[in-house]
Amino acid sequence: MASRHVVAPRRLLFAFKPRLSPTTLPTTTRIAPPLKKKTTITRLSFSVSASSMASSPMKVLVPVANGTEPLEAVVTIDVLRRAGAEVTVASAEEQLRVDVCHGAKIVADALISDCADAAFDLGGMPGASSLRDCKVLEDLVKKQAADGRLYAAICASPAVVLGSWGLLKGLKATCHPSLMEQLSSFATAVESRVQVDGKTVTSRGPGTTMEYAVTLVEQLFGKEKAEEVGGPLVMRSNHGDEYHMLELNPMDWTFDKGPQPQILVPIANGSEEMEAVIIIDVLRRSKANVVIASVEDKVEIEASRKVKLVADMLLDEASKLSYDLIVLPGGLGGAQAFAKCDKLVNLLKKQKESNRPYGAICASPALVLEPHGLLKGKKATAFPALCNKLSDASEAENRVVVDGNLITSRGPGTTMEFALAIVEKFFGRKKALDLAKALVFTHP
Repeated sequence: MASRHVVAPRRLLFAFKPRLSPTTLPTTTRIAPPLKKKTTITRLSFSVSASSMASSPMKVLVPVANGTEPLEAVVTIDVLRRAGAEVTVASAEEQLRVDVCHGAKIVADALISDCADAAFDLGGMPGASSLRDCKVLEDLVKKQAADGRLYAAICASPAVVLGSWGLLKGLKATCHPSLMEQLSSFATAVESRVQVDGKTVTSRGPGTTMEYAVTLVEQLFGKEKAEEVGGPLVMRSNHGDEYHMLELNPMDWTFDKGPQPQILVPIANGSEEMEAVIIIDVLRRSKANVVIASVEDKVEIEASRKVKLVADMLLDEASKLSYDLIVLPGGLGGAQAFAKCDKLVNLLKKQKESNRPYGAICASPALVLEPHGLLKGKKATAFPALCNKLSDASEAENRVVVDGNLITSRGPGTTMEFALAIVEKFFGRKKALDLAKALVFTHP
């Protein structure tokens, strides 16, 4: 990460961009209306005055809208909540349920109209054109800047939102590579993965969101808290480099259910939202047909950091289909729910017996696959604190382990690599690396 000027950990404003044009970031779902021939969706966040950090929690507003990039929204919400921030997810639509990018759905905590007069230490916004044209949000962010508080943006939003609002004058800033020329008309454009200049924080894209979110924690709470939050995420230190996986007993992963692989991603109350959303996001960008299935008795679940996600269907319905891959996100509560779900366990056992691919990340290898005999004779990894539950942890220090038809990984900070490894197994390494570059996970 580029060198940063660190400001006092008090108040911050930041922005995130959900996705770019289909030629830049492949996807199967709707995107925001075109803007100057570049179709973009953006997220923006800002901070507003609150009582002292010591006496009350930092209050954060993260608006979401139809077309919001779920990866950037959910990762930021998750990381900030881990730091102890009180995050309100606010819908910029007329209803709480929002159709975000890649066919995913998020249920907000409140409507943005209900938050207009509230005070926040940090906030966030969704699509570039819709946010840029939202007068209420523009006034709020400009007041944020005028009051000398921190503000920030990621991906398209530095250029499309902050730049167009005149909030980057005389500053160094970064954004998605495809918008750097546009950004240069508003700021000194630099290629840092995360750039801090005075009271402004900017970043490049979906693949830099976790680094960006931890930087925001540092701005709000200080370096010690950022390190405390960042450690358990199992983030990699070589940001921007190519990802790697350990592969044992190589076999071809094929799909015969249609022109694209059919993949089941179960979710439950307590599932780790970052892991679920990153897996779904990356696989749908690769054109895989992903089915999100709730193991609860309703399609809406509340994930481990209280993000409300909506599945495509219940597992009862999803279990009638056949899959080229079943992959489990982690999260302690979610993994426990998976382990108790006989229907899901039976699907996994049939998958293993048929020598078809299956996988899990974080808590799920240790708490779901291991106790049900689904790791027998296999090398695997899991969340570091749970590796002692693996019967064979000899390769557990690897970030992603593929053993024949099994793939496992360690935690939130390894999820992007985990998802890209799945793309590689189905489509080849070139497609996976091209996708990693489009996401700005690896250097473009």
